[in-house]
Amino acid sequence: MEQMFITPIRTLDSIADLGTAKKVGSGQNAGPAFQDIFKEAVENVKTTESDLSRQQYLLSTGQIDDAHTVPAAAAKAQLSVELLSALRNKALEAYTEIIRISI
Repeated sequence: MEQMFITPIRTLDSIADLGTAKKVGSGQNAGPAFQDIFKEAVENVKTTESDLSRQQYLLSTGQIDDAHTVPAAAAKAQLSVELLSALRNKALEAYTEIIRISI
């Protein structure tokens, strides 16, 4: 049976130390911080939107042979926007839940 280890809470010297931690994890498994995940989602929206507009331009000027790539790019862009809005909603739900906690 694998022994579980609880990572102790470390103290912060100041509020400025909050942005310095790049990894959040428990024990040996460390994952990216929420800030990095959110930035990646925003960048994904930007890239898929630019790809969609490029595909639409190529289709409108007749430079594209496969017309099915435009709806595929539109679906990718829509999915990335939906993912970003779901992340935002979950972050707001978590924030309001934290605010409700009485100490």
